[in-house]
Amino acid sequence: MSENAESGTPVSERDPDETRRLVRERYADIASSSGDESCCSDVGGDGSGEGGDRGGDESCCSDSSAGTGSEQLGYAEEDLEAVAEGADLGLGCGNPKAFADMSPGETVLDLGSGAGFDCFLAAREVGDDGRVVGVDMTPEMVSKARENVSKNDASNVEFRLGEISHLPVADETVDVVISNCVVNLAPEKRQVFAEAYRALRPGGRLAISDVVQTAPFPEEVRMDPDSLTACVAGASTVDALEATLDDVGFEAVEIEPKSESTEFIREWDAERDLSEYLVSATIEARKPAVRE
Repeated sequence: MSENAESGTPVSERDPDETRRLVRERYADIASSSGDESCCSDVGGDGSGEGGDRGGDESCCSDSSAGTGSEQLGYAEEDLEAVAEGADLGLGCGNPKAFADMSPGETVLDLGSGAGFDCFLAAREVGDDGRVVGVDMTPEMVSKARENVSKNDASNVEFRLGEISHLPVADETVDVVISNCVVNLAPEKRQVFAEAYRALRPGGRLAISDVVQTAPFPEEVRMDPDSLTACVAGASTVDALEATLDDVGFEAVEIEPKSESTEFIREWDAERDLSEYLVSATIEARKPAVRE
């Protein structure tokens, strides 16, 4: 267990500000290392980062023998070739582009945009008449993403510093909200979905890749701050997510666990098979259209 672990309180139940600080610090380090670190570093280990030795274009602790991490997550080779080096830090658990059904002229909002990989792919989908806004709470990530705008000649993409639970986005200005393995990191998930709902135009849609909890976590995972920042201990169950989305006002909620994700999730921790407790899923929902 990490030396930072506190006794008595599961990490998912601790002070939200403290949780945000831990997440911000971890991803600031990743951004500053230019992708040399993996986002999953020996969950439940000593917190040193040992075991998280794969970075760059590979996903969280993915097994490169099965192809690049991004290919394991569902990205096509043409996706990887379309985005300039430096934007794909391998921090996701899926590919929201594959099911977001983005169309030319739409406005897309990416929650937790990191170095901008999914934003640049979305920009190609919505075209010059469309717009993509990425929001991230880590200054180092926003700075890195902004540097990548010119590298990708993406004049229709912008990045804003902010928390996904308090989005710096006006009401009803977005057609599609995407995200890739970020909502699990948020301590106030209902507020995140409420903010996404606020930003969406009537009839707008949610298309998120994230991890969901399928079984109770072991005590050492529940208590370890590293397990939270590594996209593990903050995961909600499918039932909890469905209830939250429904409560916020979304309709047509569909959450589909991806059994094939066990292939890379079991590589996230050298000490235990996290696929026994966790799986990646697609999360889709729609904001009701205005009734005539």
